[in-house]
Amino acid sequence: MDEGSKTYYFQKDSHLILANYLTNNIKDECLVFCIGTDRYIGDCLGPLTGTFLSKLALGIPIFGTLDNPVHAVNLAKNIYELKNKYPKHKIIAVDACLGNQDSIGSIQIRGGSIHPGKGVGKRLPPVGDVSIVGIVDSSEAGEFLSMHNIRLSLVMKMAEVITRGIYGALSR
Repeated sequence: MDEGSKTYYFQKDSHLILANYLTNNIKDECLVFCIGTDRYIGDCLGPLTGTFLSKLALGIPIFGTLDNPVHAVNLAKNIYELKNKYPKHKIIAVDACLGNQDSIGSIQIRGGSIHPGKGVGKRLPPVGDVSIVGIVDSSEAGEFLSMHNIRLSLVMKMAEVITRGIYGALSR
Protein backbone atom coordinates (compact mmCIF):
# COMPACT_ATOMS: atom_id res chain seq x y z
CA MET A 1 0.00 0.00 0.00
CA ASP A 2 1.41 3.39 -0.96
CA GLU A 3 1.21 6.76 0.71
CA GLY A 4 -0.97 8.19 -2.06
CA SER A 5 -1.91 11.82 -2.56
CA LYS A 6 -4.15 14.31 -0.82
CA THR A 7 -5.82 17.41 -2.18
CA TYR A 8 -8.75 19.65 -1.30
CA TYR A 9 -11.77 20.04 -3.55
CA PHE A 10 -11.24 23.81 -3.79
CA GLN A 11 -7.64 23.59 -5.04
CA LYS A 12 -7.35 24.63 -8.67
CA ASP A 13 -5.41 21.51 -9.70
CA SER A 14 -7.15 18.98 -7.44
CA HIS A 15 -8.59 16.94 -10.32
CA LEU A 16 -5.12 16.79 -11.93
CA ILE A 17 -3.63 15.30 -8.77
CA LEU A 18 -6.22 12.52 -8.91
CA ALA A 19 -5.82 12.03 -12.67
CA ASN A 20 -2.03 11.82 -12.42
CA TYR A 21 -2.20 9.28 -9.61
CA LEU A 22 -4.63 7.11 -11.58
CA THR A 23 -2.63 7.42 -14.79
CA ASN A 24 0.50 6.25 -12.98
CA ASN A 25 -1.19 3.43 -11.08
CA ILE A 26 -3.90 1.96 -13.32
CA LYS A 27 -2.46 0.33 -16.42
CA ASP A 28 -5.05 -2.38 -17.04
CA GLU A 29 -8.78 -2.46 -17.61
CA CYS A 30 -10.65 -0.91 -14.71
CA LEU A 31 -14.04 -0.16 -13.29
CA VAL A 32 -15.31 2.38 -10.78
CA PHE A 33 -17.10 1.20 -7.65
CA CYS A 34 -18.92 4.06 -5.91
CA ILE A 35 -20.16 3.32 -2.39
CA GLY A 36 -22.88 5.13 -0.44
CA THR A 37 -26.53 6.04 -0.34
CA ASP A 38 -28.55 9.08 -1.30
CA ARG A 39 -30.57 8.79 1.90
CA TYR A 40 -27.93 10.77 3.83
CA ILE A 41 -26.25 13.77 2.26
CA GLY A 42 -22.90 12.90 3.81
CA ASP A 43 -22.98 9.42 2.31
CA CYS A 44 -23.98 10.37 -1.24
CA LEU A 45 -20.45 11.23 -2.46
CA GLY A 46 -20.06 7.80 -4.07
CA PRO A 47 -23.46 7.64 -5.80
CA LEU A 48 -23.13 11.25 -7.03
CA THR A 49 -19.70 10.48 -8.49
CA GLY A 50 -21.07 7.30 -10.09
CA THR A 51 -23.98 9.22 -11.60
CA PHE A 52 -21.69 11.93 -13.00
CA LEU A 53 -19.32 9.32 -14.44
CA SER A 54 -22.15 7.28 -15.99
CA LYS A 55 -23.15 10.35 -18.04
CA LEU A 56 -19.68 10.49 -19.62
CA ALA A 57 -18.54 8.23 -22.47
CA LEU A 58 -15.76 6.43 -20.61
CA GLY A 59 -16.67 2.95 -21.80
CA ILE A 60 -15.94 1.33 -18.42
CA PRO A 61 -18.27 -0.29 -15.89
CA ILE A 62 -19.59 2.03 -13.20
CA PHE A 63 -21.11 0.50 -10.06
CA GLY A 64 -23.06 2.72 -7.64
CA THR A 65 -25.22 5.60 -8.86
CA LEU A 66 -28.08 7.59 -7.36
CA ASP A 67 -30.55 5.29 -9.16
CA ASN A 68 -28.68 2.08 -8.26
CA PRO A 69 -26.58 2.75 -5.15
CA VAL A 70 -24.08 0.33 -3.64
CA HIS A 71 -24.53 0.49 0.14
CA ALA A 72 -24.19 -1.61 3.28
CA VAL A 73 -27.18 -3.83 2.43
CA ASN A 74 -26.07 -4.81 -1.10
CA LEU A 75 -22.30 -4.28 -0.93
CA ALA A 76 -21.28 -7.96 -0.70
CA LYS A 77 -23.62 -8.90 -3.57
CA ASN A 78 -22.17 -6.16 -5.79
CA ILE A 79 -18.58 -7.14 -4.96
CA TYR A 80 -19.41 -10.78 -5.83
CA GLU A 81 -21.03 -9.67 -9.11
CA LEU A 82 -18.14 -7.47 -10.21
CA LYS A 83 -15.50 -10.10 -9.37
CA ASN A 84 -17.38 -12.68 -11.45
CA LYS A 85 -18.22 -10.38 -14.37
CA TYR A 86 -14.94 -8.40 -14.43
CA PRO A 87 -12.32 -10.66 -12.81
CA LYS A 88 -9.29 -8.93 -14.39
CA HIS A 89 -10.44 -5.33 -13.94
CA LYS A 90 -8.69 -3.06 -11.46
CA ILE A 91 -11.22 -1.51 -9.08
CA ILE A 92 -11.24 2.20 -8.33
CA ALA A 93 -13.35 2.48 -5.16
CA VAL A 94 -14.94 5.81 -4.17
CA ASP A 95 -16.52 6.53 -0.78
CA ALA A 96 -17.18 9.30 1.72
CA CYS A 97 -15.57 9.11 5.12
CA LEU A 98 -15.11 10.93 8.40
CA GLY A 99 -11.83 12.48 9.49
CA ASN A 100 -10.23 15.32 11.41
CA GLN A 101 -11.91 18.72 11.39
CA ASP A 102 -9.07 20.24 9.36
CA SER A 103 -9.36 17.46 6.75
CA ILE A 104 -12.99 18.17 5.83
CA GLY A 105 -13.10 18.81 2.10
CA SER A 106 -9.98 16.77 1.40
CA ILE A 107 -9.87 14.03 -1.19
CA GLN A 108 -7.36 11.26 -0.62
CA ILE A 109 -6.23 8.70 -3.18
CA ARG A 110 -4.00 5.70 -2.53
CA GLY A 111 -3.35 2.12 -3.48
CA GLY A 112 -5.34 -0.45 -1.55
CA SER A 113 -8.89 -1.16 -0.45
CA ILE A 114 -11.57 1.00 1.06
CA HIS A 115 -13.14 -0.34 4.25
CA PRO A 116 -16.74 0.90 3.89
CA GLY A 117 -18.64 1.76 7.05
CA LYS A 118 -15.55 1.57 9.28
CA GLY A 119 -15.99 5.18 10.44
CA VAL A 120 -19.50 4.46 11.70
CA GLY A 121 -18.70 1.12 13.31
CA LYS A 122 -19.85 -1.24 10.54
CA ARG A 123 -17.91 -4.34 9.50
CA LEU A 124 -18.24 -4.63 5.73
CA PRO A 125 -16.00 -6.30 3.16
CA PRO A 126 -13.10 -4.19 1.87
CA VAL A 127 -13.02 -3.37 -1.85
CA GLY A 128 -10.72 -1.69 -4.36
CA ASP A 129 -7.25 -1.70 -5.84
CA VAL A 130 -7.18 2.10 -5.66
CA SER A 131 -9.17 4.04 -3.06
CA ILE A 132 -10.55 7.54 -3.38
CA VAL A 133 -12.11 8.90 -0.20
CA GLY A 134 -13.63 12.28 0.44
CA ILE A 135 -13.63 13.58 4.02
CA VAL A 136 -17.14 14.99 4.42
CA ASP A 137 -17.31 15.51 8.19
CA SER A 138 -15.37 15.28 11.43
CA SER A 139 -15.25 12.16 13.55
CA GLU A 140 -13.52 13.96 16.42
CA ALA A 141 -16.60 14.41 18.60
CA GLY A 142 -17.54 10.78 18.12
CA GLU A 143 -21.00 11.89 17.08
CA PHE A 144 -21.75 10.06 13.86
CA LEU A 145 -25.16 11.71 13.72
CA SER A 146 -23.42 14.97 12.86
CA MET A 147 -23.33 13.64 9.30
CA HIS A 148 -26.85 15.05 9.05
CA ASN A 149 -25.37 18.58 9.09
CA ILE A 150 -23.22 18.15 5.98
CA ARG A 151 -23.91 20.55 3.15
CA LEU A 152 -24.93 19.07 -0.18
CA SER A 153 -22.87 21.80 -1.83
CA LEU A 154 -19.67 20.38 -0.31
CA VAL A 155 -20.47 16.82 -1.40
CA MET A 156 -21.41 17.98 -4.93
CA LYS A 157 -18.16 19.90 -5.37
CA MET A 158 -16.12 16.97 -4.12
CA ALA A 159 -17.96 14.57 -6.44
CA GLU A 160 -17.30 16.91 -9.38
CA VAL A 161 -13.56 16.98 -8.62
CA ILE A 162 -13.38 13.20 -8.30
CA THR A 163 -15.34 12.79 -11.55
CA ARG A 164 -13.02 15.19 -13.38
CA GLY A 165 -9.98 13.35 -12.02
CA ILE A 166 -11.22 9.92 -13.08
CA TYR A 167 -12.35 11.24 -16.45
CA GLY A 168 -9.00 12.98 -16.98
CA ALA A 169 -7.11 9.75 -16.34
CA LEU A 170 -9.31 7.34 -18.25
CA SER A 171 -10.19 9.42 -21.30
CA ARG A 172 -6.55 9.81 -22.40
